[in-house]
Amino acid sequence: MVDQNKEEYLSSYISKLLRKKFGRGPQSCHTTICRNYIVTYIRGFLTPMEDVLLQQGQNKYVDHARTVIINHLLDEIKGVIQITLETDVEEYYHDWNFPNNSGILMFVLEREVAPPVNSEVDLPRLGSRVERISHLVEKVPDRIHTYPISPSIFLIEREGILVPIEKALISRGFQQELKFTKDELEKTYFHREGRFEEIFNKPVRDIFIDWNFKEDKSMMAFILHN
Repeated sequence: MVDQNKEEYLSSYISKLLRKKFGRGPQSCHTTICRNYIVTYIRGFLTPMEDVLLQQGQNKYVDHARTVIINHLLDEIKGVIQITLETDVEEYYHDWNFPNNSGILMFVLEREVAPPVNSEVDLPRLGSRVERISHLVEKVPDRIHTYPISPSIFLIEREGILVPIEKALISRGFQQELKFTKDELEKTYFHREGRFEEIFNKPVRDIFIDWNFKEDKSMMAFILHN
């Protein structure tokens, strides 16, 4: 069992690091460790400059600028995680829902550092629903894995999600444009067509999505209302 103090330490560290680099910290920052996954859910983290740009419809600019800074910080956070939990970080993902003023950091560790959690959610049904929506937007993933992280956090890993035209765009250097477009499109479909409340028996607060284009993978996170 991971010491809860380590979750609190990582939450505090990430919150202070965001404050240092952005000039203000989040209203809340909560880290959960389960199996070989670390999920940090962040709320109330929007700088005044970002707020003005979003009001003017400059979402793409805000998304790009934040991605550049966060990717730089993730290397530092990765090192702290490796020292704190004594294992390597194999992958990391992040995503932000500006309308909800929320965000998420997701880390995949080299080994399990905490036991799995039990869940009454029908995970095969959840995977099938994600598969159906994925097919509407692009293609049926080659593989889908569902991981309950806590009663209010579920991760979905999709492998083999890219279609040929997307791979061509990536090879020609259009990763950022593709990611921004996929983010808007997929979230629209998952919110509109998903009806995930039927599966979770709880309202969905946030849906986050990020991609590892190099490995042709995607990580999704569902955050539920308690």
